[in-house]
Amino acid sequence: PLAGRAWNLPKADGGRLLTAPIFIFSAPRAGSTLLRAILGSHSQLYGPPELPLRHLGVRAETKWILASLEGLELTVEDVEHMLWDRVLYEALRRSGKPRLVVKTPANVLAWERIAATWPDAKFIFLLRHPAAAVASLQSSFDPAWQPTTEAGSLEESVAKGLRYMTALEQAREALPGFTVRYEDLTASPERVVRELCEFVGVPFEPKMLDYGDFDHAGFTPGLGDSSLNIRSGRIQPPAPMPDEMPAGLADICAAWGYPHPDNQRSSVG
Repeated sequence: PLAGRAWNLPKADGGRLLTAPIFIFSAPRAGSTLLRAILGSHSQLYGPPELPLRHLGVRAETKWILASLEGLELTVEDVEHMLWDRVLYEALRRSGKPRLVVKTPANVLAWERIAATWPDAKFIFLLRHPAAAVASLQSSFDPAWQPTTEAGSLEESVAKGLRYMTALEQAREALPGFTVRYEDLTASPERVVRELCEFVGVPFEPKMLDYGDFDHAGFTPGLGDSSLNIRSGRIQPPAPMPDEMPAGLADICAAWGYPHPDNQRSSVG
C-alpha cells in the first residue's frame, strides 16, 4: 500500500535548518568576543561560544563510503555542511532565541564555504588596526592552546595575523556586509551598535551595551578573549598602540585605511 506514495517532507529554505545566521568575520584579537557579547545581549540574538567550523568534519576515508556518497550524489563537503547546519541550529534551538550570531576568527578562513552553506547569511566584518591586533595576539600567546616551535615570536604573530587579515579582506571584497572598526565600537558604542542592529534587522536595545548584566558562556581560554577586560562586563577603551609597527603590515594597513609609518614615508616621497 505504500508503493508509489508521495511523501510531503518538510524542507527548510535552501535545504538548511538554520535561517539567516549572522557571521562575524575578523582576525584574532580584533574584538570579536566583545562584539559577540554585545550582540548576544539582544533579546532576539544568541551568540554562542566559539566553534571553528573547519575543524568540525566528517569521516569518509574508505572507497566504500566514497562510493556510497557518490551514489547519493553527495560530496564530503555537502555532508559537512549538513553537520555544521545541524549543530548551529541545535545551539540556537536550545537558546530559545530566533537568530544566531556566530563568532570565531578561524571561520574567516572558510568564508567561501560558509557563504555557500547559508546563502541567506548576513556578514559583519570587524577590523582593528593590524599592528594593535598583532601586538595583542603576541601578548595573549598560550602554548597550551597554540603549540609552536617559535614560542609566539613577533614574526609568527605577524604571519598568523596576516593570514586571517588577508582572508578577511577577500571576504569583504566578495560578500555584501557591514564593516565595523573596533576603535569605533569602543569609542562610540551606542552609535555603532545602533547601526549594526539596523543592518541585522532588529531594534536597538540599550541594555545590549551593558553585556555584563547577561549570562554569556565562553569567556574562557580556547573560546576567545578571556581577559579581565572582557570579563568586566563593560566596554573598555582599547590598549595603546604598540611602539613597533612591523613592516609586513603596511599593505593591509593601507587597504583598511589605518596609518603605518612605511606608507606615510612612501606617500611623502
